Amino acid sequence: MKSTFIDNLPKIYGIYTGGFLVFIALMAILEQYGVSSETIGVLFVAFTIFIYAGIGWLSRTMQVDAYYVAGRQVPAVFNGMATAADWMSGASFVAMAGGIYFGGHGYLAFVVGWTGGYILVASLMAPFLRKFGCYTVPDYIGTRYGGNLARLMAVIVLAVASFTYVTAQINATGTIAARALSIPFEVGVWFGLLGILLCSMLGGMRAVTWTQVAQYIVLIIAYIVPVVWMSNKQGFGMFPHLEYGAAVARVSELETLHQVGVLTAPAQGGLPALKTLHSVAADTVMAKWKFATLVLCMMAGTASLPHILMRYFTTPSVRDARKSVAWSLLFIFMLYFTAPALATFTKLQLLDPNLATGIIGKSFADASALEWVRKWSEVKMVAMVDLNADGILQINEFFMRGDIVVLATPEIAGLPYVVSGLVAAGGMAAAMSTADGLLLAIANALSHDLYYKMIDPTADTKKRLIVARILLFGIAAAGAFVASLKLTSILGAVAWAFDFACSGLFFPLVLGIWWKRANRPGALAGMFFGFFSGAAYLYAIRWGGMDMWFGIDHLRFGIIGMPVSLVSMIVVSLMTKEPDAETQAMVDEMRIPTGETVLSATH
Repeated sequence: MKSTFIDNLPKIYGIYTGGFLVFIALMAILEQYGVSSETIGVLFVAFTIFIYAGIGWLSRTMQVDAYYVAGRQVPAVFNGMATAADWMSGASFVAMAGGIYFGGHGYLAFVVGWTGGYILVASLMAPFLRKFGCYTVPDYIGTRYGGNLARLMAVIVLAVASFTYVTAQINATGTIAARALSIPFEVGVWFGLLGILLCSMLGGMRAVTWTQVAQYIVLIIAYIVPVVWMSNKQGFGMFPHLEYGAAVARVSELETLHQVGVLTAPAQGGLPALKTLHSVAADTVMAKWKFATLVLCMMAGTASLPHILMRYFTTPSVRDARKSVAWSLLFIFMLYFTAPALATFTKLQLLDPNLATGIIGKSFADASALEWVRKWSEVKMVAMVDLNADGILQINEFFMRGDIVVLATPEIAGLPYVVSGLVAAGGMAAAMSTADGLLLAIANALSHDLYYKMIDPTADTKKRLIVARILLFGIAAAGAFVASLKLTSILGAVAWAFDFACSGLFFPLVLGIWWKRANRPGALAGMFFGFFSGAAYLYAIRWGGMDMWFGIDHLRFGIIGMPVSLVSMIVVSLMTKEPDAETQAMVDEMRIPTGETVLSATH
C-alpha cells in the first residue's frame, strides 16, 4: 500500500470505529420504532460483511509481495490487532465461553495455553522467521533443511492442521447465520463461506490484514458490551472482570440447589446438559494432569500454526515483529479476560429464580414460551425434554449446544435485540477473520511451495496468483462441505488443529532455529513420525476402539506426537551427516536481530 495510507491508519480506523458505533445507535433506534429482530440481525450481518468485502476489493493486488506478505509494511500495533483477529476464532469468540459454561474451570486450559503460546512465539520463533524472510512456513522448512521432500511434508502437515481449523470457523459462521438469518445450519455454512471469500480472494494477505483490523474492532466491542451490561443489570457493577467472584459463589449455591451433576441426563440430539462450574474431579491428580497436558498442547500448537506465524512475515522489520507479538497479547488478553465472566453471568441468568430470565424450576409451558428458547429450538440448538413428566423444567431436562452460549447470551439476559445483532456481527467477524488467515495459509502453501517451487518454477506472477485464488476457492468449498457434516464441535475441531500442528511442526521449526546440527533427514523424521503417530492415536481412541493412554483423550493427542517428533528428529539428525557450512552460517545469520533478511529480495 502507499505510504500515505500507512501513515493515516489511526485516522482511517478511528473514523471506521466511529461509523460502526453510529450504526449500532441507528439499529437501537430502529428497534425502538418496532423493526423486527430478524431484520436487525440481517442488517448487522449484512452491513459488516459488506464493509469487509469492500476492504477486500480496495486491497486487491497482482503483486506477489503484497499478496503473500502484505508488502511487509504493516506497523506493529496494527499487525497486533490483525493477529488478534486472526487468533480470535470461532472457538475463542463463540465456543470458549460455552466450554467453560458446560465443562467448568478445566476449560480454562484453552485460555492459558492459547495465551501462553504467544510467549513461545515471541521468544522462539517470530523475530527469527521474520529475519529469515520467507513467504510461508513450508517455505522456511524447505529452505532451512533443503529439498522438496521436506517442503512437501510441511505442506501436508500445514494443510491438515489448517483445514481442520478452517472447518471449525465455517461451522461458527453457519451457526451465526442460521440464527441471524433464520436459515438451516447447512445453508448457513455456505453463506458464511461467501463472506470469507469476498475478504481474501482478491487481495491475499494485504486484503486480509486490513480486513482483520476492522474485524477486531467489531468483535471486541461485541464481546465486552453484553458482559458489562449483564454485570450491571445483575447488581455486580460496571467492572465484571473484577466483580464476578461473587457471581461464581452464587452460581455454586444454585448448582447445589438445582442438583447440577447429581441429576443425570441422556444425550439429546447431540446437545449437552449442564455440568458443574467447578469440575467434580478438580483436585485429583488426573484432573491436574489433563489440565497441564491440554495447556502444553495448546501452547505448542499456537507456536506451530502457520496462519499465525505468517502474520509476523508482514512487519517492516525484526524489531516490529517482536513488538507486534506484545501488541497481539494485549489485544487477545482483552477478550480472554472477559470469557470466564461471560460464562458465569450467563449461567446465573438461567439458574437464578430471582431473575426474570431464570428458567430452571419454571413450568415447561412458561419456558417454551420464551422467544429465545423458541428461536434457538427452531434451528436445533436448544432442546427441553420432560424426563419425569412433572411439567417442571429441571436442570437435567434442559439441553443447549455449547457453541451458542455467547450468541444466545443477550437474549437469555433479556437485553435489547440490538445487542444480539452486535454479538452475531462480532462472532461472524471472529470466525471470518480466522478463516481468511487459514485459507490463505493453505492456498499460499500449495501455490507457492507446491506449485511454484516444485511443479512450475518458471510460472509468472499472474499465473501464480491465479493458481492461488483457484486453490483458495476449492479449499474453502471443501471446508464448508465438511463443516456441514458437524463431525465435532467447534472447540473440538480447533483442538485437533493445534494437536496436528504441534505434532508435526513444532520441533522442526524450533530446532531449525536453535540447533544447527538439525538436518534434512532429522526434520523429515520429526515431521513424519510426529504427525502420523499423533494422527494414529487420535484415530485409535476416537474410532478404533482403543483405550486412552494415561488419560490422553482426543483433545490432547499432541502429547503423543510431540515427544515422538522430538526423539525422531534428534536421533536421526545425530545418525546422519550434519548440515553443510552454508546452512549453518544461514542459521547463525537468522538469529541476528538486525540487518537484511537471510533470503534475497528475489525470493
